[in-house]
Amino acid sequence: MSTRPPTPSRRTLLRAMAALPASAVLLGELPGLAGTALAAAPPSGSATRYTIVPFLNSNDGTVNVYQSDDATDFRLLKSSAYTPPSNRIRDASVFKHTDGYYYLTYTTHTWQDVSTTIGFARSSDRANWTFLYDYTVPIANLSRAWAPEWFVDSDGSVNVIVSCSVTSNEWIFTPYRLKATNSALTAWGSPVALSGIGANHIDTYIVRTGSTYHAFTKNETAKYIEYATASSLTGPYTISRTGDWAGWGSYREGPSVIQLDNGGWRIFFDGYGDGTYYYSDSYDTFATWSAPTALPVVSGTARHFTVIKETVSGGPSLAKNVTRSFQSANYSTRYWQTQSSLLNLPVVTGSSTAAEKSASTFTVVAGLADSNGYSFRDASGNYLRHWDFRARFDANDGTSTFAKDATFIARTGSSSGAIRWESYNYPGYYLRHYNYQLRVERTAGTDLFRQDSSFVPVGAWG
Repeated sequence: MSTRPPTPSRRTLLRAMAALPASAVLLGELPGLAGTALAAAPPSGSATRYTIVPFLNSNDGTVNVYQSDDATDFRLLKSSAYTPPSNRIRDASVFKHTDGYYYLTYTTHTWQDVSTTIGFARSSDRANWTFLYDYTVPIANLSRAWAPEWFVDSDGSVNVIVSCSVTSNEWIFTPYRLKATNSALTAWGSPVALSGIGANHIDTYIVRTGSTYHAFTKNETAKYIEYATASSLTGPYTISRTGDWAGWGSYREGPSVIQLDNGGWRIFFDGYGDGTYYYSDSYDTFATWSAPTALPVVSGTARHFTVIKETVSGGPSLAKNVTRSFQSANYSTRYWQTQSSLLNLPVVTGSSTAAEKSASTFTVVAGLADSNGYSFRDASGNYLRHWDFRARFDANDGTSTFAKDATFIARTGSSSGAIRWESYNYPGYYLRHYNYQLRVERTAGTDLFRQDSSFVPVGAWG
């Protein structure tokens, strides 16, 4: 059998019961919050939107804002979107509050300096930010307060997890919880150390699924990202994974974890040791992870960010249970066509044969693995699926693997009316033409790749 991309195991998704971190809490599903962006493909006419607000490798005095519809291909929304009125901005964490505003919290000084405050800013549109205040973390003999991370719990409480050190040992950090005591986020309770994680851990990021809190935290001595769990936000946590347990390597920091549309979990982290920003995916409740992959576009530029996920209006819209043909966005005379069970991109015109026109006509149906996604049938009733990276048509064998291979998520294309088709079970991989053959390939984050992977649904040839 031909080699195909490694298929991760799948798990039953915790949706309504899942209390996600602030990086996922956004749209009205969760009581007491603005809600959650669920683990499902966006419905027709809607889009998934991921936002990051990193400081720059070349400048820790400002942040850029990037957005993505697939958590892989991030594009610049605004450069130098926020510059604080004084001091620096590092390790910015972003979330959307119930008042409709986006909020940043961040480290206010460069790493060499004493830093006893964390900063706050807000925005209505993610592009234009207003400074709110610097907050002095009330810990006796505090030396540094670094890497504040938003966390919204299932009861609606808004928290910041911040790493702090004291003057007697300025480089030994302990994670603390600050809990907002008003909805304006201007008053905070006393800091509470996260029991069980202990000293010498920094950049602690927390995700909750069901009744379990999952902490990803950097061991500042070993330089590995470790993993711990607890039944309470403040612990006690049990650290169960240490060293290079996930295969991410050392000199890694700034973990941020988000749930993808297909239910998998993606971690982003700063590979500051080699100047690369990475991502890695898990489909078995954080037990195993894919090999780390460099994040296109922003790797080498962005430093330490967190990710928020939203479902927003304005996404691709395509009717189901109709027949369509699919025109290449950058080769307008070429269309999808079945040729010996493979999907190719030949020229089709009004003078093409009836057989050629029929082979260029497809029935659009609800995704086999996710009804918000899409599947495609050819004239013989076989389904478009990927196998060994190649796009081809096969009979549905009724397996879960086939359903996932044959499901695609609609993403906005490179031109008006065009759609990009992301593989459901290989996030960041798209149907893309190369030498007029259709393959499933990982996005390169380039304009050419976006054009090669964009197709316009048009009236059926057949």
